[in-house]
Amino acid sequence: MLFHVRMDVRLPSDMDPSVRADIVAREKAYSQKLQREGKWPHLWRIVGEYSNISIFDVSSNDELHELLSGLPLFPYMDIRVMPLATHPSKVS
Repeated sequence: MLFHVRMDVRLPSDMDPSVRADIVAREKAYSQKLQREGKWPHLWRIVGEYSNISIFDVSSNDELHELLSGLPLFPYMDIRVMPLATHPSKVS
């Protein structure tokens, strides 16, 4: 199942810089693991924002929820999910 996911990160402005660096490093490691596994095949930065657009390829809604809630930055994110379906005009 494919999902289009927009993630907007909103870290507190008063977050300790060492805590911020740690959480961002853990986020990068976790996201790259999911990319290598093929569960997160596309990841794009939105210009001028601390946001991204991603495509996830997972087996279920529950798996997507588990992966997203496992993101170290999850508590600081606004996330919007759109399930995707094959378009009938798509060339194979």
